[in-house]
Amino acid sequence: MSWKTALYNYVHAKNQSELEGSAAHLEAYVSDSAYVHKQDVRVRRLLESFRDRDAKLLRGETKLRLAGVRESAQGIIADVALHRFLHYRIGSATHVEERIEPERVLIDSNANRWLVRSSESLHGEKSSPNKQRGVFFTEQEAFAEGVRRAPSLPYINYSILNSAAQEFVPRKIIYNRPKAVQYAETWWQTPNPKYEEFEVDCTNYVSQCLFAGGAPMDYTGKRDLGWWYAGRRGNQELWSFSWAVANSLQTFFTHSRKGLHGHAVQDPRELQPGDTISYDWDGDGRYQHNVIVTGKDANGMPLVNAHTYNSRNRYWAYKDSPAWTERTKYVFVRVADEMG
Repeated sequence: MSWKTALYNYVHAKNQSELEGSAAHLEAYVSDSAYVHKQDVRVRRLLESFRDRDAKLLRGETKLRLAGVRESAQGIIADVALHRFLHYRIGSATHVEERIEPERVLIDSNANRWLVRSSESLHGEKSSPNKQRGVFFTEQEAFAEGVRRAPSLPYINYSILNSAAQEFVPRKIIYNRPKAVQYAETWWQTPNPKYEEFEVDCTNYVSQCLFAGGAPMDYTGKRDLGWWYAGRRGNQELWSFSWAVANSLQTFFTHSRKGLHGHAVQDPRELQPGDTISYDWDGDGRYQHNVIVTGKDANGMPLVNAHTYNSRNRYWAYKDSPAWTERTKYVFVRVADEMG
């Protein structure tokens, strides 16, 4: 058996484990018992979530893509992207959830048999972009760049901003939820090359979706004020913390009274496509992940798209995430339909 066969066996066993709610299948192909136990906890939690939804798992599929392979003293190190499909039914309605999970898999030979020794996620779902990237603008620099401090007329890479928006900005803007969702569907799997891609890209992606729906930027030229993305200046991308940092976007939603704003609701069923959810994995009051609602399941519960673990039609509770804990808290944000 080759190391490639060992990798394929591992992927197949992981797929079966998720369907059956038990990681027992992995024991034959993974030598790291701690990893197997961790996976067992996760898939049992996922199966319980499906039961709570009265959802019946129908089948799962996993497409494997090798992103890079190298040999080391420990064995073969393979960077892979697992494109996961989960098909399930609620009542008479069928749903398909998709996730792309990047992993680094260590495969070694033990007694002439290749086994997966360990595997780790290449991305978490809880860290923040490096706040040192980009540049602060002073008021003088902003005006020197020709920027007007109007919340509905951003200074931005003109390949992103449509020409009509430059010519006329209405006093009241109606948030176009279908356009926000269309953007979320178009770019959930790969990043839009017109924007910078962050290592943890969830909030950058959600901000792009909101902007595609017509949410006006509040361009202040200051990284810690407003909500804006200004394109490239030399070799720097310019953006506000609220555009790309999960906790900052949540804080902006909480305090904004003009332009892009929203309010928290108690029941996720109140959310509509184009709304957002923020995740505090540790329950400490700092939000580390954002998603955008793109639809509802047959129970009226939100399905979401996201980046970092690129996901489509994922159930909002995220109990299959490696970042999820019993302390996880959510904020359900109803984005305002009128912005000015």
